[in-house]
Formats: sequence, C-alpha cells, structure tokens
Amino acid sequence: MKLYFSPGTCALAAHISLLEGGLKFEQVRTDLKTKKTADGRDYLQVNPKGYVPALELDDGSVLTENVAVLQYIGDRNPGAGLVPPAGTMERYRLDEWLAFINSEIHKSFSPFFNPATPDAWKEILRGKLVQRLDYVQGVLGTREFLMGGQFTVADAYLFTVLRWTKLANLSLQQWPAIQAYWEKIKQRPRVAEALAAEGLSGGKH
Repeated sequence: MKLYFSPGTCALAAHISLLEGGLKFEQVRTDLKTKKTADGRDYLQVNPKGYVPALELDDGSVLTENVAVLQYIGDRNPGAGLVPPAGTMERYRLDEWLAFINSEIHKSFSPFFNPATPDAWKEILRGKLVQRLDYVQGVLGTREFLMGGQFTVADAYLFTVLRWTKLANLSLQQWPAIQAYWEKIKQRPRVAEALAAEGLSGGKH
C-alpha cells in the first residue's frame, strides 16, 4: 500500500492508524499546491479530488476520504482492535464518531487554513467548535478513549484535528479531559513515530 500525505493534514490519522495496525506501507509525500508527489507523479492522476489522504492499494486501486480509508485500514488487521467487527452496534458507534469528527469538527477547522476567510466567519466557526468540543469533553470525562477502553481509528482522527486548535485560537486547557486525552495519545509510540516521520512536533495545547 501507498499512503499519499501532506504533513500536518488529516492524512496524519491514516498514517497513525497504519502504524498502529502494524501494516506495511509506503509513504508518498504530496505537495498540495503543485499537485506533485515526491516520486514525481501528478497527484491528480492518483486522486482527481486533489486532497489527501489517498491510499493506493496493492492492486493499484485508490481509496480516498478519511472515513473510508480509516475503516479500510482497521479491517486489514482485526486483531489490532482499531475498528469493531462489521455489522455490530459498536461498529455503527465508530461510524457515528467518524462522521461527527469529519463533518462537525474537521470541516469547522478547514476555513482557518484559508487566509481569505473573513474574521466574522471564523468567529462563528470558533463558537461552533467550542460547542462540539464541549460535547467531546463530556464524553472523555467518563472514558479513556472515544469508544471506551480501546484506542480506535476515531481516536487517531480526533487527535489529528485537535492539533489544529491553536490555528483557531483555541486552547485545550479549557477542556481538561480533552487535554489529558490529547497528551496521552501523543505519547503512544506509533503516534510519536508518525509525527516524527512527517516532521511534526507533538506540541502543547
């Protein structure tokens, strides 16, 4: 498998999950501005959508979109516990978390990466993020990980988007349970490995 990524993007969640799952893969760094990959390919030929992650499978087919990519990765090694078995209520709960992180948290952060986003819109989004993170704070106040006692791909995804809170002028200190959770995940060996491979700092929140 090949993971097409750009450092610090949401592809970090797939990177972490591949390592946590003990899967063999090749990292292909991608420049999202030029749409060129480190191995010289036109990235739009890999993923016409133009963003990451993209996971090129051994048969040459390409899977995109974090929610799909993360579940595919988790299913490759069930013993790692990154996703519950398909068809179980627990799996639907994982889907629920992935959808929430993707649509309610990730997409609310996205405009902060665009310097043309008006300040008034950023303020509205900041308020939305506070509401969503208040909810996550309540959940993490009663459990170790999003799904309970087991680290899953949803945690890899949430950890990844929480790295962007400073960009939105938000501090995790106002959510003690989230901050403790973030610091704990940052210390996981495979998470540290993924951060180092992308040249990222764990940082403080």
